[in-house]
Amino acid sequence: MIQAMKIMNTNAEFDVIGMGSALLDFTVMVNDEELALLGLRKGEMLLVDSDRSREILAGLAGKPMDVTPGGSSANTLAGISVLGGKGIFLGKVGNDSHGDRYIQDTERSGVKAEIGRHDSMTGHAITFITPDSERTFATHLGAALQLNRDDVNHSHISNSKIIHIEGYLFEPPGLREACMAALETARKNGVLVSIDLSDPGLIGRIRPVFEQVVREYANIVFVNDEEARAFTGKEPRGALEEIARLCDFAVVKIGSEGSIIETGGELYTIPVCRTDLVNTNGAGDMYAAGVLYGLARGFSPERCGRIGSYAASRVVSQVGARFPGKISAADIE
Repeated sequence: MIQAMKIMNTNAEFDVIGMGSALLDFTVMVNDEELALLGLRKGEMLLVDSDRSREILAGLAGKPMDVTPGGSSANTLAGISVLGGKGIFLGKVGNDSHGDRYIQDTERSGVKAEIGRHDSMTGHAITFITPDSERTFATHLGAALQLNRDDVNHSHISNSKIIHIEGYLFEPPGLREACMAALETARKNGVLVSIDLSDPGLIGRIRPVFEQVVREYANIVFVNDEEARAFTGKEPRGALEEIARLCDFAVVKIGSEGSIIETGGELYTIPVCRTDLVNTNGAGDMYAAGVLYGLARGFSPERCGRIGSYAASRVVSQVGARFPGKISAADIE
């Protein structure tokens, strides 16, 4: 059996430390007409200010809404906990009731919360799910934008096996500076670096930044097929080969076709686990959780991918972006 890449920081207390935007998720089911009335285009992510966010939420008054802590990296850390791993999340929320809830729910999910506070509004993402399972987002970053290098807890990073950072943090200069400080600490302390490139539009805007970060720091890179195309200009297989030349463990997720992994010169094709699809929100984050959990335990690349695929299948079969129970990886070969 071929082993996954070697964990260097074997005595670390935490399997994974994540950095990301601490966003409270408001998830609501709507039809196409309701979405149009709110002035939103289906399938897109729209950044909104606090006034527009309040206006949208007021327009949803009375509709059933699922409220959970979210954000890509935070969702992955929650998934690590669901699988039985130990994680810590670094982010920033507001000095408001939503911030209180975010911290409390993070700790309740089994993830240590290294979360700062700021006077601005807690960031949140209003996620609209239409009957075709498509997701549309109205996002207000709020206090999440105030994360800075002074918030980076270097001792927690050095006490982790892997650091996982969502690509969104590399666009705003202040957040990017915080990321670079964290990456330097990781490199000096033998902590593996995992980067999720997050969004094809984001890649188009800051591609040179991602090229530098992946080339100089990344051990593990996650992209979906659209992100792979934006980053390399190639289709999944060719993109995987190119990304694998820049890091140790490259992953391209291809939706219903599963995923492909390249590491150590070997290619692994990972099938999806069939399930009843309710929504795709959180699928990629949960997949990353499964892979990182497996890597932290030294599992084979194929098993890491299969754990990721199974974990993703569990989260897409329900409404929220996080799975509320526990998943045993013991039976996933």
